[in-house]
Amino acid sequence: MAYPESFRYTKEHEWIEVDGKTAKIGITDYAQNSLGDIVFVELPKIGSTLEKNKVFGSVESVKSVSDLFAPASGTVTAVNEELATAPEKINTDAHTAWILTLELSEPSEIGSLLSAEDYQKYIAEEGAH
Repeated sequence: MAYPESFRYTKEHEWIEVDGKTAKIGITDYAQNSLGDIVFVELPKIGSTLEKNKVFGSVESVKSVSDLFAPASGTVTAVNEELATAPEKINTDAHTAWILTLELSEPSEIGSLLSAEDYQKYIAEEGAH
């Protein structure tokens, strides 16, 4: 799976696509493969405030439940309602099945996230353990 160069990534396996002061957030293809069949996505409320590295929801699969961590701080401006009835869309294409959009409160936080190349190196090392 190719990881989009325009995205930034976290070591907790979320991706973020920034467009000005707004961003879309989802989980990576590596994460959905590790989880297996996704059966539920806990979505935050529109208008809620996220803090970088803090839990904002969860993804439940047939194997386990994993927390979702905010890759950046800001206010939730939209959630992907399709995931409430079709969470398996993340398994189909994790990099287009966004979870939420965020109005960034600290755009400078993006600079500390991993590039696609760095993320792929990270998961290669993680998979080797």
